[in-house]
Amino acid sequence: MNSQQNKITQLFNIQYPIIQAGMIWHSGWRLASAVSNCGGLGLIGAGSMYPDILRENIRKCKQATDKPFGVNVPMLYPNLDEVIQIILEEGVKIVFTSAGNPKTYTETLQKEGLKVAHVVSSTKFAMKCEDAGVDAVVAEGFEAGGHNGRDETTTFCLIPNVRKHISKPLIAAGGIALGSQMKAAMILGADGVQIGSRFAATVEASAHENWKNKITELQEGDTHLTLKELAPVRMVKNKFFNELEEIYNVGRNKESLIASLGRARAKKGMFEGDMEEGELEIGQVSALIDEVLPVETVFQNLLKEFNETNMPSL
Repeated sequence: MNSQQNKITQLFNIQYPIIQAGMIWHSGWRLASAVSNCGGLGLIGAGSMYPDILRENIRKCKQATDKPFGVNVPMLYPNLDEVIQIILEEGVKIVFTSAGNPKTYTETLQKEGLKVAHVVSSTKFAMKCEDAGVDAVVAEGFEAGGHNGRDETTTFCLIPNVRKHISKPLIAAGGIALGSQMKAAMILGADGVQIGSRFAATVEASAHENWKNKITELQEGDTHLTLKELAPVRMVKNKFFNELEEIYNVGRNKESLIASLGRARAKKGMFEGDMEEGELEIGQVSALIDEVLPVETVFQNLLKEFNETNMPSL
């Protein structure tokens, strides 16, 4: 892999065009710093952190790595202005925004010298990102875990279409856990990749051990996209998932869905380890993950697989 000619490595001043997704309840300072120390870009997931916890994680990350790292900010959460202020005060240089309008904070952050990437699930919104002046676009296919696009466009279809319509550096996300998948995404037009599920099942991820072990047991078909009336999310089928399905069966009552979600279900599942009552967010690619590994080993495997993937000419 020639990182010298890569738009993503140059933009973020990293060795490899590999970004670790800023996942709620997984992406604390340990995971982010480990990824950055391996030559990728680690992201702290602000979505599951109170502002003071975010500040603490940023400070610990700065102590644990001298390499670039960033913060992922889902824009559907409260305290947004406070979160942005903390990011600026703590001297973070890279922000990935998601689930909102890319215009909201891009100019403010760029004026302070930050690089801004925004996550989208469609070509239409990728073009809006370019208009908003972001530094890079993350195009995430419907295979991805967690919050997802309504159009259900897969990564294989999304990336070449986005590439055709924008000139900004492009990061592919959704369904990428192997070096061969990374190479496929880059052949389709991506300049780099964002990986979530594979980094969720690492020693350094802040999620509960029950959940990490569960990820390694998942098979094809064990995740499903639901909650389209609110914000589509891909999660594991368990007791909580079945409760949501029951609400659907009696008329897709939006208020009942909100009430069921309002009991800190994501924290209960992924952080506290309740595999039945908790909300378990993970991508389809979890079917390819069969062991919890240190971040360093994940990197070694990704690079080895990437470099060994050599298609013969037809």
